[in-house]
Amino acid sequence: MSTVKKTRTSRVSTHQADLFASLSQEATFVAGVDEAGRGPLAGDVFAAAVILDPSRPITGLADSKVLTASRRDALALEIQEKALSWSVSKATVEEIDQINILQATLLAMKRAVEGLHIAPELALVDGNQPPRLLCAVRTVVKGDSLIEAISAASILAKTARDHDLLRLHALYPDYGFNLHKGYGTALHMARLKQFGPSAVHRRSFAPVRVLLESN
Repeated sequence: MSTVKKTRTSRVSTHQADLFASLSQEATFVAGVDEAGRGPLAGDVFAAAVILDPSRPITGLADSKVLTASRRDALALEIQEKALSWSVSKATVEEIDQINILQATLLAMKRAVEGLHIAPELALVDGNQPPRLLCAVRTVVKGDSLIEAISAASILAKTARDHDLLRLHALYPDYGFNLHKGYGTALHMARLKQFGPSAVHRRSFAPVRVLLESN
């Protein structure tokens, strides 16, 4: 049964990739858009938008989660060098707590697209929730592994957020942000209970909120 399921998923994914490749041919400038950091308990949520240059292909673009940190960093530099346009933006912890993580993520995506120095005619967005943009928008489930421009955006968003968590680690070394990048690991939860939430923890997230209420 699992083999049949994998085959069916592969066929659906291939069809989806072909569909959006066809859509992309109808627009001169197509931006891939993705986010990083929806799930963690601390730190801002980041998003990136990338318009690739067809004349300068980049080998090895993939979902940032399947790449090593060193490979992501190398690809991020290559994307910044070769892309027609790229932009990285974020929504802050305060905005996450005020408007919720989904809306903050969509806001970060909107800011990233608006930060491009070339206005795209079409934005292909990873997932199934579209931000409100001035250009046409299409969502692509698992787009970070299907569409190269979205893969590139995934890599830029992930590397930007990881580097920012190293900055937070320097400010708040007790929490181990350099190790877990803000995700709710056993280490992170233990440090949260020991030291209490910091200024960069998301108070609207249940594990942080519960600790605040208990104190």
